[in-house]
Amino acid sequence: MIFDSLLGMFSVDMGIDLGTCNTLVCVKGEGIVLNEPSVVAVRKGTNQVLRNGTAVGAVAKEMLGRTPGSISAIRPLKDGVIADFDITEAMLAYFIHKVHKRSSLVRPRVVIAVPSGITAVEKRAVYNSAERAGARRVYLVDEPMAAGIGAGLPIGEATASMIVDIGGGTTEVAIMTLADIAVVQSVRVAGDEMDAAIINYMRRKHDLMVGWQTAESIKIELGVVGDADHDVGRIVRGRDVVTGLPRQTEIDSSEVRTALTEPINAITACVLRTLENAEPELAADLVENGIHLAGGASLVRGMDSAISAATGLDARLVDDPLSCVARGTSVYLENLATWKDTMESDTDIY
Repeated sequence: MIFDSLLGMFSVDMGIDLGTCNTLVCVKGEGIVLNEPSVVAVRKGTNQVLRNGTAVGAVAKEMLGRTPGSISAIRPLKDGVIADFDITEAMLAYFIHKVHKRSSLVRPRVVIAVPSGITAVEKRAVYNSAERAGARRVYLVDEPMAAGIGAGLPIGEATASMIVDIGGGTTEVAIMTLADIAVVQSVRVAGDEMDAAIINYMRRKHDLMVGWQTAESIKIELGVVGDADHDVGRIVRGRDVVTGLPRQTEIDSSEVRTALTEPINAITACVLRTLENAEPELAADLVENGIHLAGGASLVRGMDSAISAATGLDARLVDDPLSCVARGTSVYLENLATWKDTMESDTDIY
């Protein structure tokens, strides 16, 4: 332990929000130092990362849907867990080395936020990827806990705090008290499913095929839930399903509201299931404390009002929902000696 502490003086320990859509890295005492898309560009049929291993993040995202036959732009995480082990390792190695900037002889300790419902096999994949990417020690923390800490909720007190973390691949809903999770539900419906719903709607209603980046931009610009007022429109370009030729059409926010109905209903149902499983005293606390929304997809207009209408509780966005989980891992880093016994580490699986 003394040797590990000495090594810590010469390394840049970091917290990582390993997200389906974006990966955020924070450093103790510095806050968020990296925010990049979880995308890697490789030569097709191999794991060779383009541009000498630097075609990762924002550079690779620009290639999504635009690559020639010899190149693949890959998102190696699906539904919050690793879908491609080798590509995830390459991506993590790039991000860790970009932030660490020190000798490989002194490797950093890393705290990684993961979905609460992942299996032991999926956890092992995270450990192995991080260690082979350059981490000295790896600690895992549940995303709802990290989000609650990052949002400044009093999760260490004997009162209920509820977080709804709507990310790219998963929605995590948890009620926390006394520095632990009392009730948790997870559903693999989040920002990606919203994008897929928009793609399906455009094809079904407008006979127009659009790509994932276009669908994401539609969600950001026109996305609206429930009764929220956001009456705007925009031109959407894609490929005509019937003729196969490029075409454009105009849509408005009311159409996007219709397209998002199914994923929003799934998220709301997950919130209701969590509340139904809460102990009466915890439920009573939530009448006063309300529900807190985190994650990038929680920024869709009207999401807080829709959840509030479904539950009858006050629902509100936390400050900077996008970086909430990453900020929580930073707090864990700053108090690693105190919190490490409450987290799973790489020594727990060997």
